[in-house]
Amino acid sequence: MPTDATPVPPRPSAGPAAASAASTEPEILTGSGAILRSLEHLGVTDVFGLPGGAIMPFYDELMASTTIRHILVRHEQGAGHAAEGYASSTGKVGVAIATSGPGATNLVTAIADAYMDSVPLLCITGQVFSTSMGTDAFQEVDIVGITMPITKHSFLVTRPEDVASTLAAAYHIASTGRPGPVLVDVTKDCQQNSAPYIWNPKVDLPGYRPIMKAHGKQVQAAAQLLLEAKKPVLYVGGGVIRAKASAELLELAELTGAPIVTTLMARGAFPDSHEQNLGMPGMHGTVPAVLSLQESDLIVSLGARFDDRVTGKVSEFAPNAKIVHVDIDPAEIGKIRMADVPIVGDAKDVIADLSRAFEALGEKPDIAEWWEYLNELRVNFPLGYTEPDDGLLSPQYVIKRIGELSGPEAIYASGVGQHQMWAAQFIKYERPNAWLNSGGAGTMGYSVPAAMGAKVAEPDRVVWAIDGDGCFQMTNQELATCTINNIPIKVAIINNSSLGMVRQWQSLFYDGRHSFTDLNTGHGTAMVPDFLKLADAYGALGIRVTKVEEIDDAIKLALATNDRPVVIDFIVSRDAMVWPMVPQGVSNSFVQHARQIAPEWEQE
Repeated sequence: MPTDATPVPPRPSAGPAAASAASTEPEILTGSGAILRSLEHLGVTDVFGLPGGAIMPFYDELMASTTIRHILVRHEQGAGHAAEGYASSTGKVGVAIATSGPGATNLVTAIADAYMDSVPLLCITGQVFSTSMGTDAFQEVDIVGITMPITKHSFLVTRPEDVASTLAAAYHIASTGRPGPVLVDVTKDCQQNSAPYIWNPKVDLPGYRPIMKAHGKQVQAAAQLLLEAKKPVLYVGGGVIRAKASAELLELAELTGAPIVTTLMARGAFPDSHEQNLGMPGMHGTVPAVLSLQESDLIVSLGARFDDRVTGKVSEFAPNAKIVHVDIDPAEIGKIRMADVPIVGDAKDVIADLSRAFEALGEKPDIAEWWEYLNELRVNFPLGYTEPDDGLLSPQYVIKRIGELSGPEAIYASGVGQHQMWAAQFIKYERPNAWLNSGGAGTMGYSVPAAMGAKVAEPDRVVWAIDGDGCFQMTNQELATCTINNIPIKVAIINNSSLGMVRQWQSLFYDGRHSFTDLNTGHGTAMVPDFLKLADAYGALGIRVTKVEEIDDAIKLALATNDRPVVIDFIVSRDAMVWPMVPQGVSNSFVQHARQIAPEWEQE
């Protein structure tokens, strides 16, 4: 319902054809019309949102647009994650729209998620009348203040003449430098009032000058260290994907011959099939990847931030390694680990410069012994799992088959928890933007709306949401959005009837006291909810799989079904655990005792 009784003025056309070609006078538009026109000028074609009183004037304009597709979500958090999926699968800016108060605060989780994972988002929220701000008006929340710590910047717009320049600036900030979310809060009177619309895409923001080109001497120093190292590792983070630098990374890797590790956020930045790829490092990384970092004498960090899940106990991380740290965000360099050679710049440009500098040295590093050791680790500690002994499905095998039958051109959006780690481990990623997940924030509920956004952005690709039964219950309402808007995603519920990762920690560190982690979704007689009935209610095809011999047929049926969403309920063992595992706060040297901790690491 509207929050006031102000009459709604007639809607002036905001389409590009509205202004006369012969006129030299600026077009007069309402603030809401200026929002729409600005989005069109920015090249936005898809937005995700939910209307309400304070954003209603803009929605009145949006209804008439012929160039922007609006996806009406069922919850604003879904809009935010869908915009993230849209952005992460394409590199474009994702756009989410919400009203004031709870509409805006429902976006906060997705905004924080995007901030942690450097996802370019433009979030537009309605705000109460400027004359009512500060009075605790109905649905008034200081969303600019709330989001200031979790955005690159937050704007408040109260005058219609400021709309175009603010949106141009917001889009520029979101998409340049280290990408991230930007919020634009627009008061209702700003949306209703009119002013001349002047589009000037040139943005001048004093103090905002992302450094794209690195200092040549620093690049030369890094190249020299690479030549001299006996145990180098290229530590690749999500910044390589955001910078669209995968081709440059491949060239550098093959020039140097150095091993590569790709973090959770960088899966697909370097092909898994490449012989130099050791896999994912970190708490649940492969043994070769973890120990390559830990025992290296040189780490070249490319768009990574030395996250605690990678380093383990920071004071004992890679004690003998020199550090070359490349990042576009100067705040990241030296934040966790001091850099011997700090390089601020865009990963795409820096990696290309580093390749040229290394090639100019005219030599190759002598790392044959290093590779001999790493290959021995590969043989002794292959990534594997044991089959469950309770007669239920192996979650690792289910996810592996999804990847093998769908192929590297598909997109895989994961929720958070055990299934996330298994999807990162057992699906082979050959290209960037194929793997979407909530890495930094670890947001349960990310998967379904993110997959929805990815499918909107990439309609010709197969898009899977690989979810847990816990995560799925947080945002499954977006299946209605998918059905109504013909967005045929595939959802694989890895249903262990529990909050799996929490249960794993309880098993390992709390003497098996499984406190409040049973969900009753798939084991025994209780199924609350019954996911097949839920899928049917949402207009999706529902499939339940309980036997190994049913897995492939279910996946193939999902791949062949493109007229509606598909939900597959895989009933898996609740005792399956994610291995390897370096406990939180423990040195990565712990992995050297892998045989004693988890014998199944050695199982194929």
